[in-house]
Amino acid sequence: MPAAASLRIRVARPDELATCAALYETVGREVFTWWPVAEIQASAMMAAFEEEAVHVALLDGEIVGFASLYRPDSFLHSLYLAASARGRGVGSALLDHVAKQAVGPLSLKVQKLNTPAIAFYQRRGFRTVDDGGAEEPGGGWFRMRRDGPAHCGDNKR
Repeated sequence: MPAAASLRIRVARPDELATCAALYETVGREVFTWWPVAEIQASAMMAAFEEEAVHVALLDGEIVGFASLYRPDSFLHSLYLAASARGRGVGSALLDHVAKQAVGPLSLKVQKLNTPAIAFYQRRGFRTVDDGGAEEPGGGWFRMRRDGPAHCGDNKR
């Protein structure tokens, strides 16, 4: 029987940001099938990282996910996981870790067609507070927010 994987979450080192951006590009092209491929570029994520706090999830020392937080607005700009990390609690752990860094209610935007992500956030206490971007590919996004100290496993909201 194989040993359980060791999960560690921490602030990304500068030399790890390119790995995170490449993961964004890979996962984005896999998940956002309605978005033009040419617009899902690692370079765009690298530019966003300049203003955000980036946290990585490592399984047995390998980066399998990241989340970035724009602290002034307590806005979760991104949370991306490699396919091998999904369904293993990594996303919840990343979300919980980043939520502790926020100074107010945590908010995010999620593409309307990304129904697995919407369900993930709803199970963790987020509710839809706005929508927009109807002119974008896929019909736009929802803005979601989680008020109060609810933790990732709190399904009561």
